Order: sequence, then structure tokens, then C-alpha cells
Amino acid sequence: MTVQRIAAFSDAGEGGNPAGIVISDQFPSESEMRRIAAEVGYSETAFAIPNGAAGSWRVRYFSPESEVPFCGHATIALGAALAEHAGGGRFALQLNTADISVEATITADGYTAALQSPPTRSAAAPGDLVHHALVLFGLARDQLDPAMPPAKIHGGADHLVLALTDRTDLSAMSYDLDAGRALMREHGLVTIMLVHIRSNTDFDVRNAFASGGVLEDPATGAAAAAFAGYLRDLGWPHQNRIRIIQGEDMGAKSVIEAEFSDEPGSSIRISGATRNMAADLATA
Repeated sequence: MTVQRIAAFSDAGEGGNPAGIVISDQFPSESEMRRIAAEVGYSETAFAIPNGAAGSWRVRYFSPESEVPFCGHATIALGAALAEHAGGGRFALQLNTADISVEATITADGYTAALQSPPTRSAAAPGDLVHHALVLFGLARDQLDPAMPPAKIHGGADHLVLALTDRTDLSAMSYDLDAGRALMREHGLVTIMLVHIRSNTDFDVRNAFASGGVLEDPATGAAAAAFAGYLRDLGWPHQNRIRIIQGEDMGAKSVIEAEFSDEPGSSIRISGATRNMAADLATA
């Protein structure tokens, strides 16, 4: 079995968030998928098998520690891998809890890909969750930006979003991995998303991913989709398109584009460039 290593949401051929991609005729056992994901060591590895009709695939995602319901950057990377495998175009993906699609286009520099997210929803974050998240990151409530209240957001998976007034507070993000894992798993969160508002349409982001055993994700497409849905619910002047800059503080700058309609809960289009992490396939 071979594992492709592809970075999604790269910026000018650099950075991005690496994902493992396994395309095979049938899924390995769940324990084997967990082993492969742990061995690859990226925040997620996507496993895809043919799903009947041409262009249709059944997909599962594993972090080094657990299966996750949806992963945006691994889906973008999968789009590029499927385009290499079967030619560019649109692919239907059946996940554990949703049906989505990804399309890939060949460019002079490789592939760009775009996914259509699961439906979105958002709600005000419970006070106790916000309190414990602030404690986790060593933040005070007055460091939060009142323009964007804390919220529990969803676009295929659940995330907590906290907006910070000062960009330096975002740069200084630090927390204990074990404490973060316990908090995220207690509240069913995949990540905690810290945001600084550059403009109405541009946002600096860091995503803590302790639930999957990873301190930080350099690009998180699922959280980007959930965040776009939250901005729509909030009545934010988003102009139906936003840009997220993530991973810059890690030295792995990533750029995520989100486009969406005004229809509440509707799918978000998430897109970005990809880059191949290795010239050869690595054997798992």
C-alpha cells in the first residue's frame, strides 16, 4: 500500500498543510488505518476507495490518534491525488456522515482543488467552554475582540472560534497539549480556532488540534468552512468571499479561499493550491 504526501493550501509553491493520501481498492482494517496515520505523522491521512459509479469515492480520515468526520486540507490534497490518478475533474465523496465533492484543476505549478463543504451551523459558545479555553491559552476575556463573539461552529466537524483583538496575542499562542486534548474531547471539538481580523474579508488564524494529538494545524479547511458559515450567520460584511492566512507563525504559510452564498447553512466552497511533498510514493 502506498501513501502520497501532498500539502494543501500552499502559497507560491511553499508552505501548506501536508496530508497523507491512500487510494486503494478496499479499506485496510480500522486498526491498520490508525497505524498508517500515526506512522505518516501528519495531522490527517485520507483513505479513499471506489464507491460504485465512476468518479465516486468513499473516504475516511484519520489523525495520528483518532478518526475524524471531515478534514478540509486532506480533501484538497485528495482532489489533487485523484486528478493524478484519474484526470482532473469533479469527484463525489461519501464521508461517514455527509456527502461532499471535490474538483481539481491542473495548473502550470501542479494542481489546485476546491471542495464543497457539508452544511454549516453556529451558536454562541457556552460560557464554561469559553472560560476553560481562555484558561488553556492563558488569555483574559478583555483580549477577545467584541466584534466577533466566541462561537461553536460547524462545517462537517465542531470547532470553537475565539477572536483576538491584538495580532501579537495570536503570535504568542501556547497551551498544554494534554490539557487541550482533554478540553476538546470533553466538548466534542476537533479544533480551537484563534482568529485576528485583518479586514472584513481577510483573517489571520491559528488552529489548535490537540484532539488529534497535534499541537497546531498549519491549514484547516474544515474550520475555514465552519468559520465562513459563522460569518454568514453573524451578518458579517463578508462580500461572499473570505481569505484565511494560517500557518505563518509556524513558518508554513497557507492560504485558504472560501466562497459562499447568503443562504443560511448552505455549503461553502473551499479552495487552494497543492504541492507534492515527494517525487516518489512512500510505501506504508
